[in-house]
This record gives sequence, structure tokens and C-alpha cells, in this order.
Amino acid sequence: MRLLIIEDEKPLTKSIHSYLLQSNFLCDAAYNFFEGKDKLDTCSYDCIVLDISLPGGSGLELLQHMKRRKVSSGVIIISARNSLDDKITGLEMGGDDYLTKPFHLAELTARINSIIRRKSFEGNNIISFDKLTVNILDKTVKIGAEEIHLTKKEYKLLLYFISNRNRVVTKEAIADHLWEDYATLGYSFDFIYSHIKNLRKKLMDKGCPDYIKALYGMGYKFVEENLTA
Repeated sequence: MRLLIIEDEKPLTKSIHSYLLQSNFLCDAAYNFFEGKDKLDTCSYDCIVLDISLPGGSGLELLQHMKRRKVSSGVIIISARNSLDDKITGLEMGGDDYLTKPFHLAELTARINSIIRRKSFEGNNIISFDKLTVNILDKTVKIGAEEIHLTKKEYKLLLYFISNRNRVVTKEAIADHLWEDYATLGYSFDFIYSHIKNLRKKLMDKGCPDYIKALYGMGYKFVEENLTA
């Protein structure tokens, strides 16, 4: 899962970034209004941690910008201000949650997980797909009662496929999800093919059908076997 932290307090941003990395989130950071707007316009995120008071503008203006662009990311507003009006305004403008500074990083992480579950998995911690069971809290994958061991990238890829089940996803979207700033760093799509190949093999070696369907010139679709006919 990829997150964006828009917060001008660099020590706080660094603490949030380090803590979320330990929870296997990829994180971008923006330290002012314009950096935040640029990140929002060029990348997609599963959740955004957004401060209201920013150099160059307001986090609430960024919320309006996201709403105009129909950005579907979850949003947690963080603010030193604790007024009821601020909370109501932020939530009415599209925020999913509101956290007043100072806060515990464990609580922030729990709220991020909650928003992602709500938006991607209908609020569930346990995700089932045909023979697969994924626990998104302890990040385990089981086929029946047997646990299957995936690399971090393979796990992220599987979760991305499941959250986009029965929909075509392009290799560019997969690369953007798996690698932070892949476009600027120039990653080869060969890495994607390799991770897909390895994930497919691990699933099929444990008795799963081939869920990952390659669609020539379009991308991939993750579907149950009985839906592919």
C-alpha cells in the first residue's frame, strides 16, 4: 500500500514515515501545499495523511482539489487544531477521519488500516478469494489451512490484484503500486513479469488455478477459474 504524508513539520513527518515503513507501507512525503498538490497530480495513493496548516496553502484546499479530480484515496486529516468546526469542515469536504496532534503513531496506523479496509475490502481484516485467505493485519496468505510464503513484493502484488479483482490493471499501474517513483527511476517492466511469474507459480504449486490472466496489449486480470470461460 502506498501512502502520502503532507505535513510541514519535518521531524513529525520523519517519525510517521519511519513508523509506517515498519508496517510495510510505501510512503511519499510533501512538506508544503505545492509539493502536496504535485504529488497528488502525478501519483496515486491508497491513503493520504494531510495536515491542515501548510506553507503556501491549506490542506482543506487540497481536499477540494482532490474532490474536483475525483481522487479516491482515503484521507486522514491531522491538525494541531481541535475545534469541532475544523473536524466537521474536514470531514464534509471529503476527509475520512480526523486526528488531533499530538497522537500516537500506533493509532494513526490503525486508522490508516481501517480506512484502507473500508475502501478496498469492505472493512474486513480477512480477505477471501476462491481458495485464498489473506489476513491483512498480520500479512499472511493461506491456501486452505496451509500458509504460503510470499516476498514483500509478491504479497503487495497479490493484494493489489485481489483489490482489483475482475478488473483489467495495466503493467504501468502495477509498477506504480509496487515501486515508489518507478517512472523517474526507470524500472524495467521485466521486474513485473518476474514477480507475476513467481506469484503465479507459488499459487499454482499449492493447488490454485491460474488466477492471473494476461490480456495482450491491455494488462492483467485477476479472476476465479469458473469466471474465465
